[in-house]
Amino acid sequence: MDAAEQARRLSELYDEVLGGARMPGVPRPLVAASWQRSLAAAVDPELDAPPVVVGDDVLEAARGEHPLHAVLPVLRQTLTTIADEATHIMIVTDAQGMILWREGSAAVRRQADRIALSEGAVWSEDQIGTNGMGTALAVGQPVQIHSAEHLVRRIHEWTCAAAPVHDPDTGKLLGAVDVSGPLRTVHPAMVALVTAAAQLAEGQLRVRMAAADEKLRARNMRHLMALGDSPGALLTPSGRVLAVQPLEWLPDRLIVPPHTDRINLGDGREGLVEPLDEGYLLRIPGTPIRRTRPSLRLKLLGAGQPLAVVGGREIALTLRRAEVLTLLLLHPAGLTAEQLMLQLYGDEGNPTTVRAEMHRLRNLLGGGVLDTKPYRIIADVSGDVTDVQTAVRRGDLRAALDLYAGPLLARSDAPALRAERDELDATLRRAVLGSADADLLWRFAQTPTGAEDLEIFETLAAGLPATDPRRAVVSARLERLAE
Repeated sequence: MDAAEQARRLSELYDEVLGGARMPGVPRPLVAASWQRSLAAAVDPELDAPPVVVGDDVLEAARGEHPLHAVLPVLRQTLTTIADEATHIMIVTDAQGMILWREGSAAVRRQADRIALSEGAVWSEDQIGTNGMGTALAVGQPVQIHSAEHLVRRIHEWTCAAAPVHDPDTGKLLGAVDVSGPLRTVHPAMVALVTAAAQLAEGQLRVRMAAADEKLRARNMRHLMALGDSPGALLTPSGRVLAVQPLEWLPDRLIVPPHTDRINLGDGREGLVEPLDEGYLLRIPGTPIRRTRPSLRLKLLGAGQPLAVVGGREIALTLRRAEVLTLLLLHPAGLTAEQLMLQLYGDEGNPTTVRAEMHRLRNLLGGGVLDTKPYRIIADVSGDVTDVQTAVRRGDLRAALDLYAGPLLARSDAPALRAERDELDATLRRAVLGSADADLLWRFAQTPTGAEDLEIFETLAAGLPATDPRRAVVSARLERLAE
């Protein structure tokens, strides 16, 4: 359908869903999840403009210190000319959704000013609801938001596509690149365009990182050589290991807290850290002892943020990274890039995308956690999903329900993850129903999966004693579910 017809249908759907219709249509899963997050953050759909717009002094300071300032020329070359000709604007944000730079069509910039789609305004989901930049930052992947898919009604005359940009050194989210324009300018190639621009920006940052690494080695290798026969290493300012003497095991990255002179090497040893003009010199005193593997705990169930806990360090995961780690957790023998690609994307995927994500994940989690050829978890790993599976196999349904916080990565559309999620929910459900235990049935009914399950509540109604105070709740829910 053309852009106008698509916008009309989206507007009808928007009014149905937010107007509280009893049988509304269903937005795209990505959009529905974003609306839920935005409304939970108390964003008003009738909002006039973003509530946070920083001053010029704050904006200039943020621009000067931001890593994307270095790759602005390549983003301009890739996006601005196209955006200007196509009646769009190019936007670059920081990781919090603040617009750092905006360039492109003068006419569109004037229109954008009316909704504060301008430099210094914060366009995160929790400030202005569902939008290209904010939603790309929230989910960690490229998105296109069109017309009434925006939560705030005033933005329905716009279409936008955005892609996140990550730091190739640490894997941290740096910001997003976005192309936005009036509704009539929608084009199916917009997502591909911003995705390519984000990849080019990351490539440029990787080149700059490699050059900085080489400079650090050249200027500081003498410090490492001066240790003689004593073991040591050169570290970047972010803790990456650049050179080791003698050749022995060290993780790819070490955590160097500020103002410290001692760090844990992750294998039972302690290292002494000396700051250099660039990076650190690491001394490794004493006799090496047997290496121990780091621990990794994955929290993947329920509606909350997926988390990885590495040796006590809690790391928030984007959806895509959580998907990768879930598949590796469930396939302890490992998966190739091609196998991961098929399970994540189906036949439409690209192994190169998987390899890039794995590189970022290894940097994020640190050494000794992930291995290659094939990709697998080599840390001492555990996860809430596998704990639930184990408890169900043992027949310990009380423990399984203690651990079951909700569906596995509910926002994931990856083919393999959908199958794993459905199998886990169905297995637990069958076990609880087969137990005929009213307390277990009641506990399952309180989970997101059981709360809408008619058979669960029918079984509860048949099994609860007439004097049980829970019968009233069960009857009310049965009446609603049967409508």
